[in-house]
Amino acid sequence: MKKAEFIQAVSEKAGLSKKDSQKAVDAALEAISDALVAGKEVSFIGFGTFSTATRAARKARVPGTDRVVDVAKTTAVKFKVGKKLKDVVAKA
Repeated sequence: MKKAEFIQAVSEKAGLSKKDSQKAVDAALEAISDALVAGKEVSFIGFGTFSTATRAARKARVPGTDRVVDVAKTTAVKFKVGKKLKDVVAKA
């Protein structure tokens, strides 16, 4: 499902115009992004939790060449699925 299809589905389920649905979806995604950048978790009970994890700097070997490269420290986004969502998807 692409973003436009998602906005259409939200519009139909919420009874909002597509324009209002797009504003709501964009605002929600921006709020989640801002919270993650600030180091906070975003949790929706039953749906899941968005969080970040810091991965330490390390050395990695390039396959086939045995060359060793330095991989910089990074911050990655994690998502832990909630029980309700897991159960709904498993029954589908």
